[in-house]
Formats: sequence, structure tokens, C-alpha cells
Amino acid sequence: MQRIQSFKLGWQLLNSEAKHLSISPSSLRKYSHGPGSFGLLFDIDGVLVRGRTPIPGAKQCFRNLVDRKGRYKVPVVFVTNAGNCMRQTKAEQLSHLLEVEVSAEQVMLSHSPLRMFTQFHNMCVLVSGQGPIKEVAENLGFQNIITIDMLRDACPLLDVVDHNRRPKGYVPEDKSLPQIDAVILFGEPIRWETNIQLIIDVLLTNGKPGSALGPLQYPHIPVLACNMDLLWMAEAKNPRFGHGMFLVCLESAYKKITGYDLQYEALIGKPSVVTYNYAELLVRKQAESLGWTGPVETLYAIGDNPMADIYGANLYNRYLQACQRARTRLQAKGSGKEAATSEEPPAMTSKELGGVSGMYGIEERLPESCRSVLVCTGVYSRDQQELPPDPDCTVTEQHVFHGHRDFRLDPSLTQPSFLVQDVREAVELVFQQEGCPLE
Repeated sequence: MQRIQSFKLGWQLLNSEAKHLSISPSSLRKYSHGPGSFGLLFDIDGVLVRGRTPIPGAKQCFRNLVDRKGRYKVPVVFVTNAGNCMRQTKAEQLSHLLEVEVSAEQVMLSHSPLRMFTQFHNMCVLVSGQGPIKEVAENLGFQNIITIDMLRDACPLLDVVDHNRRPKGYVPEDKSLPQIDAVILFGEPIRWETNIQLIIDVLLTNGKPGSALGPLQYPHIPVLACNMDLLWMAEAKNPRFGHGMFLVCLESAYKKITGYDLQYEALIGKPSVVTYNYAELLVRKQAESLGWTGPVETLYAIGDNPMADIYGANLYNRYLQACQRARTRLQAKGSGKEAATSEEPPAMTSKELGGVSGMYGIEERLPESCRSVLVCTGVYSRDQQELPPDPDCTVTEQHVFHGHRDFRLDPSLTQPSFLVQDVREAVELVFQQEGCPLE
């Protein structure tokens, strides 16, 4: 219960921040004022770029999304599972690649919702990933941070896989290292063997990796993971390993050693609902800056990965429907009437919601729906067959479930609302659906 209350406080804080989000005058000038009722959520890798190369049609697509003064016609948010950089850095990269101005307020990285997990901000946390992750963690609100390199320097005898990196001679252990309270996995590291070894050391010793093993404490200290993508699309012809693959290795090693499943306090990034709730707040703020007086009624999520982008958008759509039913029941209860009952999909797990149980946003005016648009320029290609319709048949000679272990296989969630060739066709389709001129 305490954890749920902490999350609620974090959500209220985030909502308050969104309402008072500081947007520079130059950002406000980027939007073309006019009526509208929909917003766009763009994945990046496999949709707009592959590595550092823009996908054909992406630049033209964004030329169509801005007016002659470079102002966006509708709210646009970039929702990526990447997380080894700062929002401003990603915004600058997108501005250069797409040749339109992209602000940090339009970018959401996999770790962005960690701002809401305020109950961990004062804890001593071990962070794993690459890039400026200490700076990223500080920017998100964490106060007491230990990186894998810092832990390795303090306990040099723990990392011995690479013989060339082993200590030469006696090296005393740094006794000043504080006890670690939680582990934050931001993204795939460079040296997987080092991170897996040291993270498991921390979990097995209850946050004291330099000490000898005692009786196993289970559940272990909290682990929060960002980005569950098993695969992602870069310049290579075939998909590359993502952070989800690192999680598979970490989970397998922990279970092999202990006999228990590695537990997550939260799984953040697509396809978790908390990611889309955060993105919706950014869209809402941009709609206000557009001068729209009405709510954003529909979100269109454009992506290339059925198990991240499409599953996540459809799961969020299911969440929106659940919120609507909950509001209807509350209204009926308040008026003394009985709400009509209908068959409902299975309740979402805390992992699918993003680490908590319960519904949030019932009091908010949320969009009516979130529609998923799958493009064929990344992880998915038209040559692939669909997932098996039987949820019990997860693996066959040709079908493998690529979702995270803690997310159930629901074939209906992997089916897009629309299937198109590329992002340009996707945007044209959305504007047609909304009856709005794109030119």
C-alpha cells in the first residue's frame, strides 16, 4: 500500500509539472494554431531513422507536419525506448536528421517516467547502462548514485572475466561504499559480463557486494528496468540485440544461481502503460500551446515493433477504455443508478501498468482511444507471419514470443489498427482518418 501511495504522489507531481511545464517562446511559436482533436506519437528507430540514417520519406513527412514557418500542425511527441542520453541531446539529433526543429519537450525516453518514482530518489541506487547515465539519473531526481564503474573501482576483485582487467597485485577494498538500496537498469551496457556479475553480486548480498554471501534474502532489493525491447533496428539488414536481451541474460543467470525468478519493482518504457500516460501528458501540454480548447480525443502511435509499439499502444487503448468504464461506474454510483455491465478484457497486471496496481487518471479527461499504426521499415516486415492465435501456443518452429517474461501473450494486442509501408504513408493515413488536410 505504501508503494502505491508513493506512486500516486509521484503521478500527482508529474501531472503538476506538466501543467506548469515551462515552454520557451520559441517552442510556442513552433505550433500552428488551429482546431484539432488528435496527437501523434512517433517511435524513432525503425520508423524515422535506422542508426544515423533517415528512412526515406521521413524528412518529407515532417515537412508536411509543419507549416511554412516551421510550426507543427498537431501535437507531436517522440516516444522511444532508447535511454542512454539526455532528452535535449536526442532532440538535437532529431532536429538535424529530420531538418525540422524538435524541442526537448517533445521527446520521451524510456526512463522519463522514473521522475514519478519519487520513493526511490533518496535511496542509494546502482545504475546500469552506457552513456551519461549518472547525469541522466541526477536529472530524473536521484540523489545518491553508484555506477557500475564506481562499484568496480571500489570492489576490484569482483570483475575477473577479462584477464586483462584483473587487478595486478593486492588491491584493498574501498570500505566507504554505502549499502545499495535499489538497482536501476537504464539500457544495454557495453560489457554485459561485468554488469551481470556485479548486479547479481548486489542482489545476492542484499546491497553489500563486497561482503561474503549469507542466507539468500528473497525477495531481493528492488530492481527497476527501462526498455524491454528484445530487438531493435539499426543500419544492419537484420534486427540487433536490445536491452530486453540483456534482461533475459540477467534473469537467466539469477534463476540458475538461486532457483528463484528475478523480480522487478517496475518495468518502464514501451509497452508499459505508464509510458503512454506520460506521453499523453506531453501531448496535452502541446495541445494547450496550440490554443486548442477541447481535449485531444485520439492518439495515433506509429511504430515498427509489434511487441513494443503496437502491443503498448493497444494496451494503453485498453487502459483508456477501462478508465472510461470506471468513470461511468462512479457516475452511476453517484446518481444512484446501476451502470450497464459488459464483458471486459482481463485486468492488467502491475507490470503492464508500469509497476503498481490500480487505475490512475480516472479523474482526468483522457483521450477516448489510442490507435496503433505499424510500419514495415524496421523490426516488422510484411514477409513475417502473424503470431499464433492460440495464447498457449507461444513457441513453434516459426513463432517465438518476443515480449518480456512478465507480459502475457495476447495476440489481439499485437494486431495494429493500421498496417502501412512507411511513416509518410502512416501520417497521410492519420490525416485522412481525421478528415484534416495535410498540405
